[in-house]
Amino acid sequence: MRVLFHVQHLLGIGHDRRAALIARGLSAAGMAVTVLRGGHPVPGIDYGPAEIVQLPPARAADETFKTLLDEHDRPIDEAWRARRRAAVLEAFARVRPDALLVESFPFGRRAFRFELLPLLEAARTAGVATACSVRDILVTKTNPERLEETVSTVERLFDRVLVHGDPALIPFEATFPAAGRIADRIRYTGYVAAPLSPDVESADGKGEVIVSVGGGAVGLPLLRAALGARALGPLAGTPWRLLAGPDVPEDAFRALSAEAPPGVVVERARPDFPALLRRCRLSISQAGYNTVLDLLQAGCRAVVVPFAAGSETEQATRARLLEGRGRLVVVEEAGLTPHTLADGVARALALPPPPAVPIRLDGAATIACLLTEAVRR
Repeated sequence: MRVLFHVQHLLGIGHDRRAALIARGLSAAGMAVTVLRGGHPVPGIDYGPAEIVQLPPARAADETFKTLLDEHDRPIDEAWRARRRAAVLEAFARVRPDALLVESFPFGRRAFRFELLPLLEAARTAGVATACSVRDILVTKTNPERLEETVSTVERLFDRVLVHGDPALIPFEATFPAAGRIADRIRYTGYVAAPLSPDVESADGKGEVIVSVGGGAVGLPLLRAALGARALGPLAGTPWRLLAGPDVPEDAFRALSAEAPPGVVVERARPDFPALLRRCRLSISQAGYNTVLDLLQAGCRAVVVPFAAGSETEQATRARLLEGRGRLVVVEEAGLTPHTLADGVARALALPPPPAVPIRLDGAATIACLLTEAVRR
């Protein structure tokens, strides 16, 4: 079975990381996977044996997502859109997939309608099964016309909406109020989590405070606040390890390293991050999909500072939900200071050990089964 998978990340690396887990899961199920990768390549992201078709890459200029930049950091134009659309349709014609999987659209990535609508229409004409890959929590939308457009697109062009979550934690309708109208297409896959790697003997992370910001595109304020928070809280004598993702500029990374006092390590993000969490005393991070799953699997105490710039609500929704279950402590991004972060650390340490959250974590394998079912139908 051949699967064509369209993926577009714009700012952080979470979408790309989750897509890579899905692609590896599909390959493990015996599928031939071709990934149309629309973002800039991210170091360390492993798509396994999937074929990667690197489209002319795009990224968001900033956290508002209002301006998209091409591979030369220029605003995208009609000529660029035409090149992308041609590359996407050429790949579809060459691969001749049995199933087309599209990440986020039509619940997000509307700026790429210029290539996604022709791709989905080509799949419909060819009788190819179509599915949307979407995370559990959407950014809150208040425009009723946008809601209607999303529902209409699903009804017209998609056989399945694969929600990467568990309704026992949060149902899709909690952030997409029209979910009932497309209920016949919605399937919950469980969470797409990285399989636990075997523990390797290492002192790194043991008893430490691990501060992480994912890719780091919007994580510098948290890293800077952490540098100041250490001396103000109950873990001033504990080793702290700050992980700056690949999107933290080199000059900012050097400045953080220069400011770090004894007992604080500043380094780039590491592939053994989940293992560091399993050994740590406390994690401080944002509240993205992948990071939260790493926290839940590690079972560590956690303070999260949800990304909330622009109109972003997804991380805050997830964080408040888990804080209500006693799983972590939330510190608001608005007004973040070393003092507010140190207060969050003290609150996390004062709580009982964090309880387990029983949710499904086998999303990648379930997606393969659901795509197979869609093709057979």
